Amino acid sequence: MLLPLIAFLACLLAPVSSDAQQSDWNVYQKQLIDQAEQTKLAEQREWHLLLHYRKSLFGGYESEQDDPGFFLSPKGKRDPAAELAATLAQFFSIDLVGRSKQPAQCAFIARYHWLKEQLQFDPTRLPPITCERFDQWYEDFEVQSISLIFPAAFLNNPASMFGHTLFRVDQKGQTEQTRILAYTINYAAEVPPNAGLAYPIRGIFGSYKGYFSTIPYYLKVQQYRDIENRDIWEYRLNLTGKQLRRFLMHAWELGNAYFDYFFFKENCSYHILALLDYADPTLHLTDEFIGWTVPADTIRLVVSKPGLVSDITYRPSRSTVIRRKREALPAAERDLAHRMTQDVGVLTSSAFAQLGPAKQAFLLDLASDYLRYRTETTDSPKLEWKERNRVVLTTRSQIRIPSEEFPVHPFAKQPELGHKIHRVAIGGGWRNNDTFEEATFRGGYHDLLDPEVGYTPDAQIEMASVTVRHYNQTGQTRVERATLLNLLSLSPIDSVFHAPSWKLNVGMNTIRHHDCQLCSNGFFNGGIGGAKELRLLNREVLFAFAETEASISRAYHEMHRIGGGGIVGILADMNERWKIMATGSYLKFPLGDKSDDFRWYVGSRFTLAQNWAVRLEYNHRDRDNDVLFSVQAYF
Repeated sequence: MLLPLIAFLACLLAPVSSDAQQSDWNVYQKQLIDQAEQTKLAEQREWHLLLHYRKSLFGGYESEQDDPGFFLSPKGKRDPAAELAATLAQFFSIDLVGRSKQPAQCAFIARYHWLKEQLQFDPTRLPPITCERFDQWYEDFEVQSISLIFPAAFLNNPASMFGHTLFRVDQKGQTEQTRILAYTINYAAEVPPNAGLAYPIRGIFGSYKGYFSTIPYYLKVQQYRDIENRDIWEYRLNLTGKQLRRFLMHAWELGNAYFDYFFFKENCSYHILALLDYADPTLHLTDEFIGWTVPADTIRLVVSKPGLVSDITYRPSRSTVIRRKREALPAAERDLAHRMTQDVGVLTSSAFAQLGPAKQAFLLDLASDYLRYRTETTDSPKLEWKERNRVVLTTRSQIRIPSEEFPVHPFAKQPELGHKIHRVAIGGGWRNNDTFEEATFRGGYHDLLDPEVGYTPDAQIEMASVTVRHYNQTGQTRVERATLLNLLSLSPIDSVFHAPSWKLNVGMNTIRHHDCQLCSNGFFNGGIGGAKELRLLNREVLFAFAETEASISRAYHEMHRIGGGGIVGILADMNERWKIMATGSYLKFPLGDKSDDFRWYVGSRFTLAQNWAVRLEYNHRDRDNDVLFSVQAYF
């Protein structure tokens, strides 16, 4: 960059021609701005993509960018024409701008190249600046292609409840095995350590800043696959050489600023789609997301574009590998592998010695996988785990045969095969001595009885759901149910994995209590428990929770009641299309309205198509019986 800057300065300082040179720059600058106005460049889609302009509610435009340093005009956030004129003017200057402190030609290199292409800059009147920092950054990528990466949902971290998306820049000459050494382009909120539940709450209202970053892929794999135990799906994209360069140029620009991070809308998935939109302006990806953006929906959208995805690769989490390897073993060998992790003396036992070399190698690999898993996922790992793993690996090195390739099949298929996140349902049924019809809208996302393909097994996230029901005998139409948030995670326990199951439900329902036949009841319910997987029929998960509940309703003598109890249940996959769930619970309320509840529920879902299902459900609580049949559509 030094020589062009010296030339620039030499022109400025030349005693004879400086005034003439400045005058010519002023004239040429005005010519370019006039030309841009005549051709209405500020109205073109690509300029709006570069500045992230959206039409505002009251007319005009507003940029989703929130960093003042991203704009070269004081009016740039809301005035595309003013920003274009200021950008052209700044290209004649070597002043350092933006967070990266570079001349405008380099800080906003995608803008520069697009405007240069549209206006055919005269290099003698607008001298180009060599952008060494960008050139080195771009060359280091050695880009051959771009892959969209989807780490699956992880309920135990609020930031990852819906999954995540990022890009990997695939280099020339890399293989599927060496792509882990590539770099990623990631967008995420800057969140202080130990933010916990403050993250989604503050994130809903845009209280965090979101930044683009370039991080080695192996670090992201370590975080998602090895520590958080999330399967990863990789989607190789078909982009031309020109599109790849446009993609990276705009990524460079976005590293120069921040967006306000909104958990449901302007999140990790939304803003990275903007890079693809600029790489290929015909895609219109971000235009599809108005209310909120869910990572799985962005994957579905990208895959739906003809020819955009060329290849899909599955990278299983360490826990998935361990579970699948254990499933492949008979019970005795499975127990032997587990005992190796508890006592390395098993390695000298007759039970181990009588196995063939290939089987010994397999069990040692499995034991090492588990010990590494415990070491890397535990806050305070025991020193003996590392020592046991050292002994296991030493023993493994003495068996001089390579590990056989073990095909790992995912527990959840790729997300684009799953149902869409919004749901409407039309149904009817019987409650006590009355019949009814009802309609339900759910903003998102997935419950335990929904078709499971493409979603994390045994996990539930329901948000923004409301049911309106009409009772025929009483002629009453009312809001029957509303869900603010309903989370449930079942983590089957076995001899290796011991994660607890948990639940949280906040909303309102309609109850029958005392003299009130149909009363609104606001409630908060939470619990912790355990789950166990069985294979008696196909696949069943038994679960039990200790739970607490607080309710507010005019049906109660003191307007409220607080208590606790327990719930047991079973979730069973009868086949790929048919699932049933049954629960029974008892809660006693010693505070407020002193009462108790016996409740049970039986539900059955049959999948008609990817986005169509029917359900039959029965609810009982305290002399209140409700039978519902519904048809559900996902969109």
